[in-house]
This record gives sequence, structure tokens and C-alpha cells, in this order.
Amino acid sequence: MTAYPEEKFRQYIARFNAEDHTAFEDYLHPNMHMLNGTLEYTGIDGMIAHYKERIWPDFIETLTVPRFVSSDKYIAIHMNTHFEAKHDKQGSLFGDVKKGETFDFNGLIMYTLEDGLFRDIQVAYNSFIYTDTSGKTKDLGMPH
Repeated sequence: MTAYPEEKFRQYIARFNAEDHTAFEDYLHPNMHMLNGTLEYTGIDGMIAHYKERIWPDFIETLTVPRFVSSDKYIAIHMNTHFEAKHDKQGSLFGDVKKGETFDFNGLIMYTLEDGLFRDIQVAYNSFIYTDTSGKTKDLGMPH
């Protein structure tokens, strides 16, 4: 079998970074399952709701993928994610935030494929760093 094409995956990341929720419909299996720390949901609707309601209204989220490995059944990536608060917000996904504060995720993600779509996504953390507007950093551990 042929490995999942890296260029196709990078197109997904570009659409994600553009906050294009239709990418989920094109790349995710209808019964997809996500496990991200204690955050867990199933289905494309769960993914769309998470980003459209909890992330994108409050944060600019930018994904970068320094490493990509795939087979016909799996994709493994090293992922860096940068979140920047768009405005002051009480009760955001990451708690109370001020405009310009940032959060940086560094970790690994494993995708299990079914019919060429992302069926299972598991996120593993190496670090999650908060930076205040003065540049002071703090490692937060797992965010959810």
C-alpha cells in the first residue's frame, strides 16, 4: 500500500490555519475520535464545534509540522502550535486571557486512517508554554 501523501496532509494544515472548518469535512472520518489530554470527542461536528466555538473566536491558532511520517494506515507528526489571544477574555478554553498573551504546544500526534480519512487522533504533549504580554513564560503542563 501507498503511504499517505505529505503534500495532502500539509494542505489540510494550511486550511486549518486559515480557519477553514470545511477541511474537517474533507479530511475527517464521519466517526472520528479525538483524544487530546482530557479533552475527548467524536464526530466531525465535535471537531467543528470545538474550533468554531472555543478556539477560533478567541485565539489565532497557527500549526507547524516540522516532522511527518506516514504509512497507508497511520500518520505521525511532530506538531508545534502557537495560540495568540485576539482580545481579553474571561473563561476562555485556557482560562482568563489578555490580548497578545500566547500559548505554545510542542508534541506528537498520531492519526489512524480509515478509508484515507482521519479516524482516530491522539495527542501527546511535550510542553505547553504560556507567555504573558511582558514576555514572561511559564510551563503549564497539560492544558486540558
